Amino acid sequence: MIHQVIFSPTGGTQKVCNCLCEGMGKVSRVTDLCVKESQLQYADIAEDDIVVIAMPVYAGRVPAMAVERLRRMKSNHARCVLVAVYGNRAYDDALLEMQDVATGLGYRVIAAVAAIAEHSIVREYGKGRPDDADRKTLTAFAAEIMKKAESTGSTATLALPGNRPYRQANSGPFPEAADSCCGCGKCLEQCPADAITADNIKSTDKSLCISCMRCVAVCPIGARGIGSVTAMLAERLRSLCSTRKDNELFV
Repeated sequence: MIHQVIFSPTGGTQKVCNCLCEGMGKVSRVTDLCVKESQLQYADIAEDDIVVIAMPVYAGRVPAMAVERLRRMKSNHARCVLVAVYGNRAYDDALLEMQDVATGLGYRVIAAVAAIAEHSIVREYGKGRPDDADRKTLTAFAAEIMKKAESTGSTATLALPGNRPYRQANSGPFPEAADSCCGCGKCLEQCPADAITADNIKSTDKSLCISCMRCVAVCPIGARGIGSVTAMLAERLRSLCSTRKDNELFV
């Protein structure tokens, strides 16, 4: 059994993980960490399962909420594949952080993947990814991972890029709704941090918001966003994100 344990606010991480797991050729079960606290459901993991943990990268780190929720799952010393998904800039310390967390929980980390999806804020960067070329690459990665999983003597610690201490985690930007907001409540229903309330649906509680952009992605009329900050961020990232980055496999 393959367990997909995913935190995917805007859908890119889910797409990458699906591509990888389809290539692994086994039945998979999804544990979605990007839901409201009351909706979390944790799967029972057996020692001979393979757990694919997939998280997005925000400014070189993985979301603290995703890590905190992952810590509640019992690993039962299952084999583990780490997947860090980033918006064509860099993944910095994310894979190393995921490895430290997973190892600390008792998982046997046998492989790691850094993959690209559309940037969660500036969607022009990594637009359309994972694309056909990515899917072909991820399928090839899956074959290598399964070969490693089925081999003996695969317990050596992976040497992953990154630094300790990790990059400082950044906060913001925080989405708000424009006047065009119709009050449908889709963002309220989908916010994993409960940072949007029914009595003030156009605003965001900055003390709770994790800037995951889930509310922006699910808004049916495009009323939520970060305004002029998007253009400023696009310009700041242009030199870092314009060149196509390759997916990477560590086994």
